[in-house]
Amino acid sequence: QVQLVESGGGLVQPGGSLRLSCAASRSIFSINAMGWYRQAPGKERELVAIFTSGGRSKFADSVKGRFTISRDNEKNTVYLQMNNLKPEDTAVYYCYASVDLRDYWGQGTQVTVSS
Repeated sequence: QVQLVESGGGLVQPGGSLRLSCAASRSIFSINAMGWYRQAPGKERELVAIFTSGGRSKFADSVKGRFTISRDNEKNTVYLQMNNLKPEDTAVYYCYASVDLRDYWGQGTQVTVSS
């Protein structure tokens, strides 16, 4: 079993930056996939960025060139650096991990982009 704890959300103006962190309760070195989803009000949860098996990363088209995903295996933490934020990035951001064919989710952190 894996517990995921997000942090780093908040209110930011358009064009600003935020960094989200997701700390896992166990080593992430061998986790199959780990990354970030988001859900805006009235919309379905969608993939933002994720590390897949083999260490490759995948991004939603809407965030390519603005968001980066990174990991620190020693700290069991995955980060989402979000730059040039737009109002449409407003959502609850969830950390996700796939371990031994089971899906795990964090509690979510709110990101609001507004002037």
